Amino acid sequence: MTDRSPPTYFPAPRLARFCSQCGAPTHRRVPDDDNRERDICDQCGAIHYQNPRMVVGTVPVWEDRILLCRRAIEPRYNTWTLPAGFMELGESTAQGATRETLEESGARIALGALFTVIDVPQVDQVHLFYLAQASGPELDPGPESLEARYYDEADIPWDELSFRTVSTTLKQYLEDRRRGSFGCHHYTLDWHR
Repeated sequence: MTDRSPPTYFPAPRLARFCSQCGAPTHRRVPDDDNRERDICDQCGAIHYQNPRMVVGTVPVWEDRILLCRRAIEPRYNTWTLPAGFMELGESTAQGATRETLEESGARIALGALFTVIDVPQVDQVHLFYLAQASGPELDPGPESLEARYYDEADIPWDELSFRTVSTTLKQYLEDRRRGSFGCHHYTLDWHR
């Protein structure tokens, strides 16, 4: 494990102050024939729509142990997570989940079925986790992970997990595994719970 300091975290702005087409200032209002506020450029007429961000990841397993990564980035630096991250343009959710798993843990996987779909409307995100079978125990975490490790069920660091989407997915995985049948599960997280 290498000693890394947490980097400063600058989330991308969700509101456009300037038009990405012509550079003029934008104004926030409801466009004609629409029902919600958007960032609009009065100079060139561009409407800057914002859509939810997709987070894609996996529940990788090797010999009944679950792979978790310790985050080397904010938010939630130094907490444990399933390998996941933002989907890139030009890739499918399955490709993104496989890429994120390799980047964050170094694990090579056989991707399985879609397992959880979790709406997180308070932060404009949807999290998708796929089942995955690791092709071996070898791990080589990338720069976004302090370390990666396979956990037996009894040793999962529940109090050190990074996000509710991760704990929700892990609990559902363990429940389905005990039942002997894996389904696809949908949740909407309530910010106030």
